[in-house]
Amino acid sequence: MDVSFLESVFAAPGPYATVCADVTHTTENADTELDLRVRAVAEKLTQQGAPDEVVEAVRGRLLEGNDGGEAGTLKGRSVIVASNGSVVFDTALVDAPTREVAEWSPQPDVMPVLRQLPGRIPHIVVLTDRTGADISYLGAPGSVEEEKTVEGDTFQIRKFQGGGWAHHRYQHNAENKWIHNAEEVGQQISSMVRRLSPRFVLVAGDVRARQILTDRASDLWSDLIVSMDEGGRAAGADREPVDRREAELVAEHEARECAEVLEQIEAASAHGLSVTGTALVVDALRKNQVETLVLADEPDDEALLVGGSPLELGVNQDDMQALGVQEVHSVPGDRALLAAAAATRAGVVVVPRAALPGDIPVAAILRYTDASTASAQ
Repeated sequence: MDVSFLESVFAAPGPYATVCADVTHTTENADTELDLRVRAVAEKLTQQGAPDEVVEAVRGRLLEGNDGGEAGTLKGRSVIVASNGSVVFDTALVDAPTREVAEWSPQPDVMPVLRQLPGRIPHIVVLTDRTGADISYLGAPGSVEEEKTVEGDTFQIRKFQGGGWAHHRYQHNAENKWIHNAEEVGQQISSMVRRLSPRFVLVAGDVRARQILTDRASDLWSDLIVSMDEGGRAAGADREPVDRREAELVAEHEARECAEVLEQIEAASAHGLSVTGTALVVDALRKNQVETLVLADEPDDEALLVGGSPLELGVNQDDMQALGVQEVHSVPGDRALLAAAAATRAGVVVVPRAALPGDIPVAAILRYTDASTASAQ
């Protein structure tokens, strides 16, 4: 996962309010229920010492669902607010949070957020019919979802059901228009794939339109296609089967990514290009060596020491003295590691704790090795 979007979060002045809240807004009493849930979140932050401007910023964002806007369609929402009251992160979650968070702390608690972010696997969803398509791209976490609508030629779009001399001409014209419209859709998808590098392209909608579209897919995305029979583009069509299949594909790709990164750790270790354990990973992060940070989904309770920047990082006071850092703070280890990963543009993969070798909390795949790295292996 690309966590560079968190760079601006960690750059904001702390402490921070981190919130993962259930903002489901689908019942008759939804306004009242949401108001009560937000009130509970605000009270928790206030009890922890969060200033009024921070609490009000959180409250304002979470209550947007009561205005009848798009936010009212969300199930889960994460908001991070800096000490000056500025909202530095605000995004929908894939569902109501499995663990609600309302914390005022020196470092933002982003691990629960990362586990439930949409767009963890960049992908495209296409709802197509014989006149065009609605195309959605869900990118890396924190990025803006891109949506395109392609409307093709609709004149004489249906095949003529009668007989007579004009029958074959009408049939031919309709088929040509379907093909032309599908080619327009395909060109738009090719453009998005070229720019955005999705991991899969899910295609749903009219059977014939899907067939024409996928038959004409360019080499850029033909291997990325997953076609499904359910779901459609027409008004009132049930989107739930498409959403369900999309979630399944994201989960499959995440599982594959976890397996691949664990294999990479083992393979890279033979060349000194992976390290395991907190001390070695901290050292690699300080030197900007980390290509991919691998965190256990259940981290240890250990704390790390940080200075004025994410890379002023150590496991003990000796580390900080060696760095010449005078002002030192103790923060939960996973938060310090994520801040350093964001600062160095390292990727992040969260895996089950049991999958990591030796029940360790953290590992890393390195961009390069040096003499000091080799001697630490």
